[in-house]
Amino acid sequence: MILKLILASSAFVQLLVAVFAIRLTRITGGVFAWGLIAAAFCFMALRRMISLWWMVSSGFSQPHDLWAESVALATSVLMLGGVLSIPPLFLTIREAAESLKRSKEELEIKVAERTEELRDANARLQVELDERRQAEYRLAQYAEELKRSNTELEQFAYVASHDLQEPLRMVASFTQLLAKRYRGKLDQDADDFINFAVDGANRMQTLINDLLAFSRIATRGSPFEPTDCNVALAQALTNLGAALKESQAEVTHDVLPTVHADSRQLMQLFQNLIGNAIKFQAAEAPRIHVSAKRRNSDWIFAVRDNGIGIPKEHQERIFTIFQRLHHRDDYPGTGLGLALCKKIVERHGGRIWVESAVGRGSTFYFTIPRETNNHDEQTELSAN
Repeated sequence: MILKLILASSAFVQLLVAVFAIRLTRITGGVFAWGLIAAAFCFMALRRMISLWWMVSSGFSQPHDLWAESVALATSVLMLGGVLSIPPLFLTIREAAESLKRSKEELEIKVAERTEELRDANARLQVELDERRQAEYRLAQYAEELKRSNTELEQFAYVASHDLQEPLRMVASFTQLLAKRYRGKLDQDADDFINFAVDGANRMQTLINDLLAFSRIATRGSPFEPTDCNVALAQALTNLGAALKESQAEVTHDVLPTVHADSRQLMQLFQNLIGNAIKFQAAEAPRIHVSAKRRNSDWIFAVRDNGIGIPKEHQERIFTIFQRLHHRDDYPGTGLGLALCKKIVERHGGRIWVESAVGRGSTFYFTIPRETNNHDEQTELSAN
């Protein structure tokens, strides 16, 4: 009786496995494999139904078949469980595959969009690079033209001033000889005319010499080297000795640093600024103070005086060549002094400016780049 029940159960389970295997052909698409499995289980179910029919019709049973049929039933049940678990798993895999496919399509769309954006950005960048190259090329051309023009102007200024020296020297010599020989022998007008000629020749000589010095700032300058500003200032004060004594000027200074500079031009810079302070003195004797302080990568120098001061609207114009704020009879000079200072400072990679108020003196500032590898690192200097 038990064997019959086992045979019937095995046949039923195997038929179920065959049915679900046939269903899996539609779900998974594996018709051949699942068809073979379904056929195999149908065959096994048919075999057991035949065995069951034979046992029922003949009433004969074999006890040793009980264990084998029990194992077959257990195996069929496990196979049924496996077949029943495949559809959910397969559906999950298929959903994951579809999701992955959608993600891939979305990613491809985004990649295509991003690629298009990058292509547009690269095109714009290429245009900008082309424009920048053209601008740099034009700038290089302008710089080369400007350099050539400056060189030609400096050569012209040198040649013109040098060639003017000889005829002007002759004019000055003969006008001075004329004044020496005929002063007082002619009328007053003649004496005045001779004096005008001598004065004009002398002023022209001074102007040419200043223009020659101006043109030589860049072309005839010495190489930069460590320069003690205290020594340069002392040399400038020595050159200004007569003017300092005559004006009773008092010049003081802080401890100044050592900078990488053209020592002769640095001395000339101090001399021009201090001489300018002496020239434009107020009612009281000139009081001039020179100081320096370190700021970032520069030394900032200051030359402060108690002179007549400069109107704010003229503080830029005074550094332009041949610009004068006063009449020649009031304050002598050619108007090249501060322009010369500016050119010296710019040759050293710095800048120059002034802070001033009328009647309250002036402070001229200029910067010189600080060489960090020099041996001149000193204690921080403070400007008053």
